Amino acid sequence: MIIKNGLVFDSESKQFLIKDIFIKNQQFANEADMTDADLAEAVDAEGLYVIPGLIDVHSHGAAGFDFSDADPQGLAQILRYEKSCGITSYCPTTMTLDRERIFKIIDTLNQLEQKEDMAHVAGINMEGPFLDAKKKGAHVEQCIQQPDIDFFRECNQKSGNRIRLVTLAPNVPGAMEFIHALKDETKISLGHTAADYETAKEAIDGGADHVTHLYNAMQPFSHRAPGLIGAAAESDTCMAELICDGIHVHESVVRATFSMFPDRVVLISDSMRAAGMKDGSYELGGQQVTVDGKLATLADGTIAGSVTNLYKCMQTAVSFGIPLEEAVAAATANPAKSIGIYDKVGSISVGKQADVLLLDKELNLKKVIT
Repeated sequence: MIIKNGLVFDSESKQFLIKDIFIKNQQFANEADMTDADLAEAVDAEGLYVIPGLIDVHSHGAAGFDFSDADPQGLAQILRYEKSCGITSYCPTTMTLDRERIFKIIDTLNQLEQKEDMAHVAGINMEGPFLDAKKKGAHVEQCIQQPDIDFFRECNQKSGNRIRLVTLAPNVPGAMEFIHALKDETKISLGHTAADYETAKEAIDGGADHVTHLYNAMQPFSHRAPGLIGAAAESDTCMAELICDGIHVHESVVRATFSMFPDRVVLISDSMRAAGMKDGSYELGGQQVTVDGKLATLADGTIAGSVTNLYKCMQTAVSFGIPLEEAVAAATANPAKSIGIYDKVGSISVGKQADVLLLDKELNLKKVIT
């Protein structure tokens, strides 16, 4: 296949360049390697943006289903919804539940039959149960546990070593030991924590290099108490998730975050089963959530997950004044780098998986090619 005349996003320079791209055996290829048969299928992308498929590393569900249902058919429906929205790589995300339930959820991946009409599962995001009850958010407090290295390793073994991210509150007993033991086995994300600056910095210096939904479920950034946000901003290697749905983070803070975390913002949806559905009552991690418009809340008013998808988050970021090039990188290259899969996806580069989106100048999604 050849995609001709498009404005192709170059992830290294973060520029759009008019050029042709070539796809052979579902990988990006050099023109010299193409045969006449390969070139017979052509797509004219003149006037369109050509970008890599989006990568959502933090999402619980969509289309009426949740990964924590432990239902492989439900997960398949989530993946179909995601691909239809331009998300071609996806990390289904767990909630804080009891151990046996978590084992069952993780095993769902082993039962999934990955098909062409689905987003590709890039790995599991394990959000909980190693959280700080003071910042539990929409997680069930009774199921929160102290960091447990052996339990994590058992979960990872059951998943086929596919847990890409695990959220950890660095201020709870055993957290630093957890980081030191597991930093080379998975990406450790700091979140759901009341940790102060010093504790967060110790965790980052120890090997944690990711932050779970920056600003949400953590201490605020203050001039005398910068907390996790300040510690993460100072680290050149720490990636920061950002829910850009217009609800979780104010647009002014979104703009500030792209300045504070250059090349390190990872746009996420943090979506729940209500994404793509009508308003009403839904379940998230064993709790009832009421959805009214873009807002999803627990009974006590706590903001729960989002009801959007990553493509809409990217559009929203642009509407807030983030340059398109920065927003695209934050939804493609940055998440790929953050979970260690940039060698396979996240840019339009020879040898990588050929996941491509075609967008018009108003950022309407016109075509998904995988």
